[in-house]
Amino acid sequence: MSFVAGVDSSTQSVKVVVCDGETGAVMRSARAAHPNGTEVSADAWLAAYEEATADPQLLDGVSALAVGGQQHGMVTLDDTGELVRDALLWNDNRSAPDARDLIGELGGAAAWADAVGSVPVASMTVSKLRWLARAEPEHAKRTTRVLLPHDWLSWQIGGRRGEPTTDRGDASGTCYFDATANRYRDDLVRLAIGHDLTLPRVAQPDELVGETPTGIAIAPGTGDNMAAALGLGVSARAAVVSLGTSGTAFTRTDEQTHDPTGTVAGFADASGSFLPLVCTLNGARNLVATAELLGVSLAELSGLALSAAPGAGGLVFLPYLEGERTPPLPDAQGELVGMTLANMTAANVARATIEGVLWSLAYGVRVLQEQTRPIDAITLTGGASQSEAVRRIAPAVFGLPVVVTDSFESVAVGAARQAAWASSGTLPEWPVPVVSQHEPTTKEQHAAAATDERYQAVMHAHFPTTS
Repeated sequence: MSFVAGVDSSTQSVKVVVCDGETGAVMRSARAAHPNGTEVSADAWLAAYEEATADPQLLDGVSALAVGGQQHGMVTLDDTGELVRDALLWNDNRSAPDARDLIGELGGAAAWADAVGSVPVASMTVSKLRWLARAEPEHAKRTTRVLLPHDWLSWQIGGRRGEPTTDRGDASGTCYFDATANRYRDDLVRLAIGHDLTLPRVAQPDELVGETPTGIAIAPGTGDNMAAALGLGVSARAAVVSLGTSGTAFTRTDEQTHDPTGTVAGFADASGSFLPLVCTLNGARNLVATAELLGVSLAELSGLALSAAPGAGGLVFLPYLEGERTPPLPDAQGELVGMTLANMTAANVARATIEGVLWSLAYGVRVLQEQTRPIDAITLTGGASQSEAVRRIAPAVFGLPVVVTDSFESVAVGAARQAAWASSGTLPEWPVPVVSQHEPTTKEQHAAAATDERYQAVMHAHFPTTS
């Protein structure tokens, strides 16, 4: 039996899974925590990886591994390859004004969408480069090389031998890589930071780029969303909606999207195609915050939500507790709107929270369809998808059949699948664990349509620029 390993280096932790190279079955796994915050030393990711893999039995018999890492993070290196400063993570919003400046300087959002498929927001690496040049010019001057989190961790795991590499999927999230032409836009790098940078080589999807000191081959790795797509096996006319720390909705296409509104990011995937994606900052943590407010567990929150009628008695929850990326509202705050003596119950608050998070993603799916093709089904995954209330409310909100996956490490498994591909020369077919399937009833769809109108009206009243 051949084994491959996948590493998910996320915002909160590192997860390592060892899979059967033929079936994808997870044989062993381990994890270690990352520090909290939106600004973290990249050294902490390596320390967590070393902690997670400290038991030599974990990687015993593994022939190849790959890293799926959080997208967009800015890892700055000097001319000796040492870190210049702590990495800014994707969910660090301080570069929001820099994104706006860059959009104007290139001639508007459409110019960026035409150039690289995406429009800069605070999350994107290009915006963080401009922030560095503006806020920390001495650090910017020392910075000669910029890597993404997965690039840096792969390089470290390989003993820093050779030049760092990336893949076109993760590179497409920087906003200075043209995924259609497969080349960096050095002019956009200079626009952002004021000088040229040495950027990682973009490897082929099935290439082996190095090996660990113990002889395990290293595949290119990719961004977390691209790895999740490999783990979930995204098909045509279907979208994956993931509810984790953030919320994402994505599908697979043969051509890159160029959405001038910036709602859909025109990413590449990890297989040679494209992965148009909508990302929200506010996912499962909204549910956690509401559960804590109500003094209940997440399971109890689910039960409360299901005890309330669709529409939560008129309560509308705008889930912008951490600002928002889609729509671009970095300074927004969450709001609970429409409160009356009759509807201010724990059950309605619970229901409104779940509906609000799902409606924000349904908005993204709607725009995704406009930019790609009709979507006929949703695959729901991520930690919050294990909530019974989320599973049962989602089909009505999306108005589509919903397949819910088991709670499995799709990013790590997707990275392992890439490692199997690179080591064998063939992309293996691995099954996706499905736990339930739901279709909306006519009654639920009528109720959801009314709630949708109320949600959109409230959002546009409070944030007119989104209308």
